[in-house]
Amino acid sequence: MATAQFFLGVDGGATRCRARLRDSSGRELGRGLGPASNIYLDFDEAMRVVRETIESAIAADAPRQEIAVGLGLAGLSDEKEAERVSAALPGFARIVAVNDAVAACVGANGLGDGGLIIAGTGSAGIARVGARTTIIGGRGFWLGDDGSAARLGESALRATLRAIDGLEPMSGLSQALGRHFDDDPLRMSRWAADARPSDYGAFAPQILNVARSGDMRAREIVGEAACAIAALANALNALGAERIALAGGFGEPLRPFLPPDVAKRLAPPRRDAIDGAILLAGGTLAEDAACP
Repeated sequence: MATAQFFLGVDGGATRCRARLRDSSGRELGRGLGPASNIYLDFDEAMRVVRETIESAIAADAPRQEIAVGLGLAGLSDEKEAERVSAALPGFARIVAVNDAVAACVGANGLGDGGLIIAGTGSAGIARVGARTTIIGGRGFWLGDDGSAARLGESALRATLRAIDGLEPMSGLSQALGRHFDDDPLRMSRWAADARPSDYGAFAPQILNVARSGDMRAREIVGEAACAIAALANALNALGAERIALAGGFGEPLRPFLPPDVAKRLAPPRRDAIDGAILLAGGTLAEDAACP
């Protein structure tokens, strides 16, 4: 097997797939961007997206057999799935596949000890302390993802449907979200039958705006999300993670709603999940490399 001269990182999430190629000095050579690639929902489709995103990032003068690939993939939960991912990407110098939370934690803190909370379409907490890596949450939309944009959207839409049906008082939140469906409960139910986590998460910015306006029902639901993130932070501290970063597109928008002591403890990530995947693949990062 050829020695890797190039290192490619992939962050395959529930919203989009991103790839970045660096040489052995850490200099960036290329990028790729694709749609959602959650193997938990559809393995074959997710890997098709991953392959296309990788191809768009590979520089013309970087032979595949000299590229080590690190992948952080939403939904990857065990070694058997990692082997399946590797088998779907033949021809590279080596493949390292981990859960996207692991790659993001390495990006946020480096290869040393640390913790990370990801609050995006989904949510998860991860602690890397000594030789032990522990993932908390990240169990998927149906049974987990508390504190995520998708779960926030689901909770708010559930409250909206209850208000339309007269099962709870109508609120500013219910009025705002109900307008998307012409206040028609059957239309909401039909939409929900085919909706994916990202579809629920798309309502998060509007829900936060309604909460900022002072609507009590919106603040209650957003507060539940904030409490879920605080619980993750406390659990990671209990596992021995001292530095904990907050990442994900929903993390910073939610920060003002977090308990003040928790918000103060959560640091920004040093790098992103793509560079974390590159580190796991054996690559290095240029000191002046920006973290998008």
